[in-house]
Amino acid sequence: MKDEELPLGLGMALAQHPQAMERFTALSEAEQQAVITSAHAVASKQEMNALVEHLMT
Repeated sequence: MKDEELPLGLGMALAQHPQAMERFTALSEAEQQAVITSAHAVASKQEMNALVEHLMT
C-alpha cells in the first residue's frame, strides 16, 4: 500500500469487518491497490459496505 493510502471510509468499513480486514491484508499489493481504486469510486456507505463484504466472499 505504498502508492496510495487507505481511504478513510474503506479503513472504517474494514475495521467493522475483521474477516474482510484479514482478507485485505492477505492480498498482494496490486490487489490491495485495485480495492483502493474501487473504494475511490464509492458514493455511499452502502456501496462501501458492499465492497468490503465482497472481500469476504
